[in-house]
Amino acid sequence: MATGRAGAAVAPGIIDVQLALGQICLDRGGAAQAAEWFRIAARGGDARAINMLGRCFERGWGVLADPGQAAACYRKAADRGDVWALFNLADLHCRGEGVPADDEAAYRLYAAAARRGHAKALNMLGLFHECGRAVPVDGGAARAFFQAAAEGGDCWGRFNHARMLTLDGRLEEALPWFRRALAAGFSDFHRCMADALAGHPDSRLRALSREAEALANTGHIP
Repeated sequence: MATGRAGAAVAPGIIDVQLALGQICLDRGGAAQAAEWFRIAARGGDARAINMLGRCFERGWGVLADPGQAAACYRKAADRGDVWALFNLADLHCRGEGVPADDEAAYRLYAAAARRGHAKALNMLGLFHECGRAVPVDGGAARAFFQAAAEGGDCWGRFNHARMLTLDGRLEEALPWFRRALAAGFSDFHRCMADALAGHPDSRLRALSREAEALANTGHIP
């Protein structure tokens, strides 16, 4: 526990407690209770809480899904400095949910988040440069962003970095990054990874595909 002057214990702030309670409820399947805790915390203007309330509206956690309301929450939280809100608002613009589809706006928001070290935003910038969304196609920039995202710990960044290394004929360098992606991933990611590597001619990548499929289906590798 943190300490203040003369070694006195400093209790967590009330908003920190409210956010923690909301996350506990969410993790345990109590979405309605979670949304209420986030709403209570957001009343004090805390950017993290406003962002989490936006997530509730985006995903329909304990409230009716309302992407427009989610976007409003993300804007408010982003204006207060929350980096996740920048990323989440960029995602809405990327998909055209609750806001107009706008690749240039999405790119600007991802870039703002990336400048603050947001690994998932770095990965998204890599995808935009790879595909030529909002910016010209630039394989070198895509590779640089994927590598930065991978080094920042993002599972998608690790996968895309490994994918680029494989395309460049550097499979021995790619294999450890595929394994790190597998270790950092979640069920939906594992399914995508399994599908992407299933037909690869290299037996080691096919083996990784089977491991990813097992993780997606059972949560563990037999």
